[in-house]
Amino acid sequence: MPRNYYLFNPGRLSRKENTIFFKRYNQIDGNNIIADFEEQIGEEPEFQELDPDIKYEESGEKKVIPIEDIEAMYIFGEADFNRKFFNYCGQHHIPVHIFNYFGFYSGTFYPREFLNSGKLLVQQVLHQNNRKKRLLLAQKFVIAASSNILRTLRYYDNRGKNCETMIAQTETLQQTIEKQSDISQLMAIEGNIRHLYYQAWPQIIDQKLDFHKRVKRPPDNQINALIGFANTMVYTAVLSEIYKTQLNPLISFLHEPGTKRFSLSLDIAEIFKPLLADRTIFRLLNRKQLTEKQFVKKGRVCWLNEEGRKLFVKTFEEALSTTVKHRGLGRNISYRRLIRLECYKLIKHILGQAEYKPFVIWW
Repeated sequence: MPRNYYLFNPGRLSRKENTIFFKRYNQIDGNNIIADFEEQIGEEPEFQELDPDIKYEESGEKKVIPIEDIEAMYIFGEADFNRKFFNYCGQHHIPVHIFNYFGFYSGTFYPREFLNSGKLLVQQVLHQNNRKKRLLLAQKFVIAASSNILRTLRYYDNRGKNCETMIAQTETLQQTIEKQSDISQLMAIEGNIRHLYYQAWPQIIDQKLDFHKRVKRPPDNQINALIGFANTMVYTAVLSEIYKTQLNPLISFLHEPGTKRFSLSLDIAEIFKPLLADRTIFRLLNRKQLTEKQFVKKGRVCWLNEEGRKLFVKTFEEALSTTVKHRGLGRNISYRRLIRLECYKLIKHILGQAEYKPFVIWW
């Protein structure tokens, strides 16, 4: 079975014959450069676009990565690529997700789509342009996301975490979702549910960490840094699965389509963030596997260091591979496959073949 490859070491990726070669680099006296660079971050408003200018030399160490073994690639380390590498990934339909020095998502090499459907594209655009049809799908995304949030809150409340107040208020807000007549109102409800949810996190997390509200750009503490990184991992996982279907990732229903983002990934990711991103965060923090040692704090900016990112993606990959007994199919399937099935259900709805029923955890 193909799998995700996560590259943390610096090096060069290239094609040689019918496989991918990774040639590792060694850093040349870059510690002082990094230290000086990090000292400036707290004053830099565009820190997400920066990378320290570190020098490398070839180490002679090489690794062969069989192309048939790659589902998608995640590039966290400093990397060079040649044209043949991207051509080869394109031929084999392999997305390449790229992150900057801080572990923040920079973008994706999204190969040429190979599962095209003009009929589906037209219907997807018509659903987006039709206020009633778009609102219906957007409501379903928010209902599913809030239901999975409630399931997570009840899970921890049953284990003595005292989430009763947040559960009751979230249930009240959830009842208003189908009454909304505007996407902006719906997004406001979703934001209020998230706000209540985050209020429960100090109860759920056993470690004493500074977390009072969600701050994105830049993340100002360890929890906000974790949420941003975890959500990005779900977003890219969803994008990889959308690519394997005929859906267009640019045409969304809950989030407004715009430039520089695959907004349909954001829609579908809302359903799976409570189950994959948030539960991975809780697991790592409550088991004390992630502590202050795995974070860097400079001025007003906080991010996961390399050790923390490696630990998170390992646990996240385990979560993606976890199987559950699917009630409809009658067999065990992984969470990664559940994301793909969500895409297929959305396609059937758009084509008028079956009403879309989003995934809600039942156990």
